[in-house]
Amino acid sequence: MSKSSVDQICQTLAELAPLRLAESWDNVGLLVGDRQSTVSRLMTCLTITPAVVQEAIDEDVDLIVAHHPLPFKPLARLTADTIPGSMLLRMIEARVAVYSAHTAFDSAANGINQLWSDRFGICDSQPLIPAESCEPQVPASGLGSGRFGNLAARMTLDDLARTAADKVGAVHIRRVGAANQRVGRVAFACGSGGSFLAAAKRKGCDALITGEATFHTCLEAESLQVGLVLLGHYWSERFAMEQLAERLSASLPELTIWPSRCESDPIEMVTR
Repeated sequence: MSKSSVDQICQTLAELAPLRLAESWDNVGLLVGDRQSTVSRLMTCLTITPAVVQEAIDEDVDLIVAHHPLPFKPLARLTADTIPGSMLLRMIEARVAVYSAHTAFDSAANGINQLWSDRFGICDSQPLIPAESCEPQVPASGLGSGRFGNLAARMTLDDLARTAADKVGAVHIRRVGAANQRVGRVAFACGSGGSFLAAAKRKGCDALITGEATFHTCLEAESLQVGLVLLGHYWSERFAMEQLAERLSASLPELTIWPSRCESDPIEMVTR
């Protein structure tokens, strides 16, 4: 079976999601591994967990492409006394490399928020916060944080929430705003996207679709009369890692690539 090096795959991923788009606080790129190592089996996932690590080891994975970075913050020591340390030690011992694009993938021209916009068929999609171009004379076309645009036809906030959930298979949907509130312009901010509420309001959006937001952000949205659709962090992003696996398979046909099969939303609803 043909193989690629870790470094070659890093370059492919950096073309899909330029790392300069990442937020200053983020930790992106190759986080674990030897760039010269060869890769024949690659797995994508939203978050590296002990179950994902076990799957990678059991399936002889050479590289995990995770959305959420591990490590995320600098580690003063690397021991098995903590869950992140234990996972990192197991992956290092098994020679499993780790790459994350995180907020760079959120903001890429064909990143997560653009994928959301595409799923709603929005033709005039634009970043909520455009990225600055590296070259003053060259516009950073389609690059930036979040997305917004006009729906082909107005719908109620309740229908918007149900449609968004259907598009990714989400099962835990929450809404801020009246069910019959009319939505014509919508914003997207995957993950913990409540901080984009003000930008959505400035762009004239009637609603913001995101994963999660704080209680106070929900109150603010209510005051601003901007509807919120809260799908859950997992559901707002996991679909994109499945789609990334498909894209990588198309561009790297010599590799065996799949999205983690064991990953799931850790939050469950309690019925009474």
